Amino acid sequence: MDRKHLQRRTKTELRDAVRDLERLRDTRRYVRTDDDCTLSAWLEQWLGTVLPMTARWKTLSTYRSQMQRHVIPVLGGWRLSELQPEQLEEHYRQMSADGCSVHTVRAVHRVLRSALNEAVRRRRLGANPALIARPPRLDDVEVEPLTIAESRKVLAAAQSTPHPPRWSIALSLGLRQGEALGLLWGDVDLERGELRVRRSVQRHTWEHGCAGSDGCPTCGQRRGAECPGRANGGLVLVAPKTNASCRTIVLPGPLRDELAAHRAQLNRRRLAAGTSWDTTHDLVFPTNTGGLIDPKDDHRDWKTLLKRAGVHVVRLHDARHTAATLLLVQGVDIRTVMSIMGWTEMATAQRYTHAVDELRRRAAQQMGSLLWEQSSF
Repeated sequence: MDRKHLQRRTKTELRDAVRDLERLRDTRRYVRTDDDCTLSAWLEQWLGTVLPMTARWKTLSTYRSQMQRHVIPVLGGWRLSELQPEQLEEHYRQMSADGCSVHTVRAVHRVLRSALNEAVRRRRLGANPALIARPPRLDDVEVEPLTIAESRKVLAAAQSTPHPPRWSIALSLGLRQGEALGLLWGDVDLERGELRVRRSVQRHTWEHGCAGSDGCPTCGQRRGAECPGRANGGLVLVAPKTNASCRTIVLPGPLRDELAAHRAQLNRRRLAAGTSWDTTHDLVFPTNTGGLIDPKDDHRDWKTLLKRAGVHVVRLHDARHTAATLLLVQGVDIRTVMSIMGWTEMATAQRYTHAVDELRRRAAQQMGSLLWEQSSF
């Protein structure tokens, strides 16, 4: 016989819970007792055996970190069938009170929703409480692109850096940081004036390489990065996250010339370095020894460049916003902009309200010129 034990604070709550359970049974969505595991056990199974079948390393690593830090210590002991939307909402409020940003809370909510959706799909759970629970509202983030004048100052200042086209590509083509750092010369066709985005630089967390027969580390170090036999970590080249991210972009003429000059300069540096040059990848933007540039170092170089150019400090990702804005205000149609930027959703483009406002003003001016300036009324 399949028995289920329920506990609630009051008789009324207990009676309602029993009725809900009977309703699930009658609609064949009843969760068997043997499968009513704790949230911690389900998340471990989901992250360990289910999600790796479809998720990329970065996604899996981020999800695991979020659940281990924000969910399992507080909610992990609850049975799946005991979880209620109000519990999740209370947990979100407590996370906010503890100093977590709205972005973090909403990210945790999305992962929980996905994990519990899979539990419902596998009939481990009758209904997903995360579909009902409401996370905190996320206010729209104001996009802060550089102006045309500021962009020109940055490009001028970039001429004294080791990789001037790195910043030209950021401001004119809007490549993501990892995409730009992962460019190989095989992706650049200077004759046709095209650039292909096919990969991205990503940092993977080091794993222990000294595990014993029981799978436990034997080196005595807590972190995999400190293990003498560490493995599967560091900077790596990975495929872009979405199909839309794999794209071919036509180069502006000045950028094509800049890349040609950069390639010649890079060849001279490589010859001077001799055998010390890393030949693993033929990178467009390598380190001084030919290896992959660490995104942290790249971000620091961006901040230094902005200071040298004398413009206000913005995030490196705002260079991407700048490229999108400049394309839009030039009247490039939204589908073409989406293709260049590698966007998959129209909602992303709709965030650029500042560009839309500029286009509206231009449209009004053009309409005024068309209908009134030549009028003989």
